[in-house]
Amino acid sequence: MYARPCIDSLDFARNGKRISGQVLLSELPRLLDFLDSRQGVLNYSVQGGMDHLGRPILDVSLHGSFRLRCQRCLGALDYAIGHEMRLLLCDQAGLDELDDDEEDFDGILADEHMDVIELLEDEILLGLPISPMHEPGACMTAEGGHNQDNRHPFAVLEKLKRN
Repeated sequence: MYARPCIDSLDFARNGKRISGQVLLSELPRLLDFLDSRQGVLNYSVQGGMDHLGRPILDVSLHGSFRLRCQRCLGALDYAIGHEMRLLLCDQAGLDELDDDEEDFDGILADEHMDVIELLEDEILLGLPISPMHEPGACMTAEGGHNQDNRHPFAVLEKLKRN
């Protein structure tokens, strides 16, 4: 296990610092429940800076792919992630005043000990589909691995009812 990168977010932004690296999917505990496999690596970079109004920001880039669990067939579903986001660093009062329609980016709470991996995990979780599923007709059934067709889910019960 490696040391998790922590930053003083305001200092990081004011000084235009940059951090980049890779994170193993197995190091993202809140994401594991959604995954079909713990194998995989995501690439990330975080760049500090100031916006046009002189406010501290973090530009976060996150790329890679992993396998989610399809909620229709419970099989593996390949999911590519390519997030580019700009996060405004605020204190609690600033977050309360931030107007969602006014800005092109989200506000987060500035932290002297911000865990970068936790920040990345938050952004991944916020971007996941609510119920990831294969395209219609692409799911594999548990018996035999044949594609599902548009059968009524209670067709088997109908046969039993006739007997």
